[in-house]
Amino acid sequence: MSTFIVLAVLAGAVLHAAWNALVKSSGDKPLDTALVHALGALVALPFALWAGLPQLAAAPFMAASLTVHIGYYIALAGAYQHGEMGMTYPIMRGTAPLLVALGSGAVLGEVPTAAAWLGILGITVGVALVGLAHPGEALHHRKALLFALANSVCIAAYTFIDGLGVRAEKVAGGTVWSYVLWLFVLDGFAYPLLVWWRRSAEGRRAIVTYARQRWLLAALGGSASMGSYSIALWAMTQAPIASVAALRETSVLFAVVLSTWLLKERFGVQRAIGAGVIVLGVVALRLA
Repeated sequence: MSTFIVLAVLAGAVLHAAWNALVKSSGDKPLDTALVHALGALVALPFALWAGLPQLAAAPFMAASLTVHIGYYIALAGAYQHGEMGMTYPIMRGTAPLLVALGSGAVLGEVPTAAAWLGILGITVGVALVGLAHPGEALHHRKALLFALANSVCIAAYTFIDGLGVRAEKVAGGTVWSYVLWLFVLDGFAYPLLVWWRRSAEGRRAIVTYARQRWLLAALGGSASMGSYSIALWAMTQAPIASVAALRETSVLFAVVLSTWLLKERFGVQRAIGAGVIVLGVVALRLA
């Protein structure tokens, strides 16, 4: 992986951690998750119209990705509702790249090199150290742990789907941007509609009031989410998907910093060691 790709994916990781911190800081996790993606879709729409429609070859991948993403948002909101961001975020983001690496040979025909495996395993172990700095506490919050693990499966699934989808888009003559922008436009309304449908009449009035108060932060969060995933999908057309997926999860480092600084969650020695192991994993991926 070139230095430019590594730096680009790391920048995307910062954006990803930022919008997750926004959701975790809210009083209504499902609603803030819905707002972030609804307003992200509105931000993406003019750019999507400018980029043009995606190629027909990418349509099956987009449909599958939209379906998996609904499960992702449900699991994400559930994890943050029942547990600390400093615990749940590393678990769900750290397990996914290992699942992608294990399946990349069969699904993608890409077998990681020895150096890439060292990087992937380093990042995964580091994430585990960060996320399970208090293992007894993690096991105590079983609902949060289950939601986080379920979300890791969703993340691995849509990583495969979108990685293949964006490559199919390019082969058919399209661009990465048309795929990812229209994915965000379409994806930005499914989960918000689900949240709206599950609320009572009083709850829907509360949604409108809440949206008026949080719309600017949600728009910024949606833009960060779009930017982060756009960078990742572009990188997947330039480098092995498993390596990009692992490198993207360095967002855990930034999430831990944000959760400690903004949300006043604990850090500790083990999380510091885990952060160091993640950095070594990044170095191994750069040299792979």
